[in-house]
Amino acid sequence: MRVCLPDETPKSLGVAVSGGGDSTALLVMLSDWAKPLGVTLNAATVNHGLRPEALDEAEQVARLCAALNVSHTVLHWTGWDGKGNLQDQARRARHGLLAKWAKSLDLAVVALGHTSEDQAETLVMRLMRGSGVDGLAAMPIVSQRSEIRWIRPLLGAAREELRNFLRVRGIAWSEDPSNQNDAFERIHIRKAIEGLGLSVQGLANTAARMQETRRFLERMTQQAARSLATITPAGDITISRDGFFQLDTELQNRLLSHSLKWVASADYRPRFDSLRNLLIKLENGEKSTLAGCVITPNRNATFTVSREYAQVGDLVTVPSAAWDHRWVLTGGPETTGVTIRATGENGLLACPDWRAVGLPRTSLIAAPSVWHDSQLIAAPLAGWPQGWSISLRKGAEDYFSSILSH
Repeated sequence: MRVCLPDETPKSLGVAVSGGGDSTALLVMLSDWAKPLGVTLNAATVNHGLRPEALDEAEQVARLCAALNVSHTVLHWTGWDGKGNLQDQARRARHGLLAKWAKSLDLAVVALGHTSEDQAETLVMRLMRGSGVDGLAAMPIVSQRSEIRWIRPLLGAAREELRNFLRVRGIAWSEDPSNQNDAFERIHIRKAIEGLGLSVQGLANTAARMQETRRFLERMTQQAARSLATITPAGDITISRDGFFQLDTELQNRLLSHSLKWVASADYRPRFDSLRNLLIKLENGEKSTLAGCVITPNRNATFTVSREYAQVGDLVTVPSAAWDHRWVLTGGPETTGVTIRATGENGLLACPDWRAVGLPRTSLIAAPSVWHDSQLIAAPLAGWPQGWSISLRKGAEDYFSSILSH
């Protein structure tokens, strides 16, 4: 936990508990850790609605939580339509439900029960897909996503160690029968690792070394960003074209994909093939779109990554909420009946001095403005503030600092 939380111990902490041996052991260990520190522990169980036994398993977790004096919530997923990759969809749904639950309780940190076997299996799965360094780094002990810090305190522990811990404590756990179904990719990989006699610890050690390499490349990318990139008042990223193409291809990929993620507030980088095609277009001086962004070559030997209007044209929020996850508008004299929407072409035409601002039209039409029904009230970035101010919620420095994974 000192590795997971190097800065300070939070007042409250979330933990995901399925009822299996790994997450049950994590719950008990965290309860032991939290009580003397005065940390409030909150547990959540996701019921995917795929097995009738899941309700009983959730109730078992609830009884254990009650005995440990830990708050417990069951989160229900009803989104499976019988199509596509079940495990992948369930994983994404589980993450989304847990993130929403954590935010509702103002939890900044959620613990997950992944083990060294999970790490080894993830490494082999990604190796089979031809992943690069980031993929082969597998699961980090700490990661930031959906504005939540996800920690994996048991990443160095083996499954059997955790079950022995529970046996000693006299605590039961549930076994999901799907963990024996090798129709699922992860279970197939698990059995293959066992069948080939591969060392789980050896695979986990490889992932750890890949994580060290990833951190080095992230630091190199951050240095390149500070040297070559600037953040404009419109929240765009402008990058020196000549300096960018002098970088190694790996650093080009990283700097460009990070810029796309940051402008679009995305959790995932674009696919490698899409990124490679974008680099070719950039070399040819072509304007293009990718991952919700517009990438525009400029006459002054730079190129700009800006938000694509088509991705935000229908986005509507109230002034108190972050628009597009990145903009905050404040200070307006009247907020009743007011909404925040993209400026758009019509809104820009209503701003008499938008050209004097010196920001590109592409950026301004995708920027947020203040509206009352169909009437434009204010457009701060387009030179028509009308008492409103606008700022990036995380600040421009976040572009550089967030290159490093946490």
